[in-house]
Amino acid sequence: MLNLIPSLASTTAALDAESTRLEVISQNIANANTTRGPDGRPYQRQQVVFENMLQRARAANGATPELVAPQVAGIQKDPRPGRSIYQPGHPDADASGMVQYPNVNIYEEMADMIVASRTYEANLAVLKNGRTMAMGALSIGKH
Repeated sequence: MLNLIPSLASTTAALDAESTRLEVISQNIANANTTRGPDGRPYQRQQVVFENMLQRARAANGATPELVAPQVAGIQKDPRPGRSIYQPGHPDADASGMVQYPNVNIYEEMADMIVASRTYEANLAVLKNGRTMAMGALSIGKH
């Protein structure tokens, strides 16, 4: 079978990876002020860890695959500490009146969201251009 859009698998994987990244960023923004989660502790920022197929293949057998497709290797918690704010009337304040807030920086999240969004758009453009070229190649025989 002839593969008219060879970059389809790689581009689709990149779209999936960036979609996951956007979901994690939105969770971080939504929980930027969550001082008590299900475990009783403040929300901890999460971040997506990417791995590409090239890294995976080299680790497996030393071979190099034809296309390099990004994959989500996992989602991990950001180890940086959160901020403490003096709010003695807050329900989550400790004995000294300090409230522990999540380690989410809204500005950092917004910058990450812009990068992820632009990367998603770029991969979508690659997919659309590949489709246009494939359709053009198929129409050559019709004329």
